[in-house]
Amino acid sequence: MECRGQECPLNLDMNKKLGILLSTPPSDKNLETVMGLISAALRNNVSVYLYLDDDGVECIKDSRLLSMSGDGLKLSVCAYGAQKKGIEPSDVAMFGGLAVLSELISACDRFIAFG
Repeated sequence: MECRGQECPLNLDMNKKLGILLSTPPSDKNLETVMGLISAALRNNVSVYLYLDDDGVECIKDSRLLSMSGDGLKLSVCAYGAQKKGIEPSDVAMFGGLAVLSELISACDRFIAFG
């Protein structure tokens, strides 16, 4: 839902935080669902945190996610999962472990897992 020129009925603001865990590979339909959620949340000024885990670490190569990162998406990747898949750490995302995921879960108003 987009709220232009009118009060948003969802009452969303920058103080709201949405966390998303994605554990499936880029070929899975979950990636498209997650992309839609991220896009809608960012349009409504919600802070979005995405943590890629297991096969989901391969999604770090998706140019759309990288673009959304420039639009305000906070991107984190499981360092161990990335290492197993041969993905080198980069400045595109924060590479960390379960402590990062645990912090995200506790800091967000809502947390959704796709796996």
